[in-house]
Amino acid sequence: MEQISFDDLKISKKVKEAIKEMGFEEPTPIQSLTIPEALKGTDIIGQAQTGTGKTVAFGIPVLETIYVKDKSPQAIIICPTRELAIQVAEELGKLSAFMKKLHILPVYGGQPIGRQIRALKKGVHIIIGTPGRLLDHIERGTLKLSGIEMAVLDEADEMLDMGFREDIEKILEKTPKKRQTLLFSATMPKAIKKLTHNYQKNPKHLQVAQHLMTVPEIEQFYFEAREKMKLETLSRLLDVYDIDLALVFCNTKRRVDRLVRDLRSRGYSVDGIHGDLSQNQRDKVMNKFRKGKIDILVATDVAARGIDVPNVEAVFNYDVPNDNEYYVHRIGRTGRAGKAGYAFTFVAGKEIYKLRDIQKYTKSKIKQQKVPSIKDMKEIKANLLLNNIKELIENDNLDKDIHMIESLVEVGYNSIDIAAALLKMVKEN
Repeated sequence: MEQISFDDLKISKKVKEAIKEMGFEEPTPIQSLTIPEALKGTDIIGQAQTGTGKTVAFGIPVLETIYVKDKSPQAIIICPTRELAIQVAEELGKLSAFMKKLHILPVYGGQPIGRQIRALKKGVHIIIGTPGRLLDHIERGTLKLSGIEMAVLDEADEMLDMGFREDIEKILEKTPKKRQTLLFSATMPKAIKKLTHNYQKNPKHLQVAQHLMTVPEIEQFYFEAREKMKLETLSRLLDVYDIDLALVFCNTKRRVDRLVRDLRSRGYSVDGIHGDLSQNQRDKVMNKFRKGKIDILVATDVAARGIDVPNVEAVFNYDVPNDNEYYVHRIGRTGRAGKAGYAFTFVAGKEIYKLRDIQKYTKSKIKQQKVPSIKDMKEIKANLLLNNIKELIENDNLDKDIHMIESLVEVGYNSIDIAAALLKMVKEN
């Protein structure tokens, strides 16, 4: 599949401006496949795992269908859970940041229905909700779907598993037959095929191949770190683990530039690469990293393609990636050639849901750890030092070093005192 950029897409300047503001460099695979087809008005079956950027894949086509002067619902997005409905509404809010008079409303159980009714009366262009609550509004007469031009079923297989088939069918029956329908699902059971047969017109089935990973040498951890604490958390981990070469991934170009600046101000040897740099500039930075002239490389996923540096000791996900597959590519940069490696992911707020999706996708366990306190840092450093000593004793030829120690023992020094003195020298260095 030929890679396209967001600039290649025939979309409005306002949406392009929002994408730029969000800092995305290029579409994920599912976005590259589905957006151009959806913009043509084609019905789509998008088959991809959760966490592959599906919201933007349908969000951009949805926004392109809206005629803002008409305040009636023109697009409906059906989601299995309230969490997903909120998440989708937030993402569409960012994508439509420059469409000032556009109104998006998430509706779901657990929120006072009166508030939702008042918002619907004022006028809503895009309605996002769970099947039960959407049907409730339809039956009350507070939601009319006669003007719907696009319907989206997000995570359709999960909705069917939860027993929402009849509700979905009732909702779709209330929309015009000439509407465009986009359906996204991780799997394609018979029930989904039946739904597509009944409610889509010659849909195009677009599928992103799933690549699973097995990287047993990599120890994967995550830290719950609020946005304001991420820089401090990163600094502490770099210091505690005494990492020589580290890769730090950010989701956007702006984040890369800001983090490089902040780390430099803390005295770290660091540089960054992203899509706004020329190939020549990227190559210069990469060469510095390969040769060990800088200790830390901060990068976006796009700019980091093809990085193959054998001695990277740790990968930091400063931001949880937008695509599960990006996580696989990121952490695969460490633990090369049979060496152990660390993968640390910083999770803020609702990103914990994204992390759960990544764990399902990779079929791996990402263990939670506490952000180390100053006291913890001393203890972890001491344990790492002892582990390094054990490894040296077991794997290295220490004959010359033993001979030097023996010469000190011969003149009356105790071997334990010698070891303690050497340990102190190392710790203070």
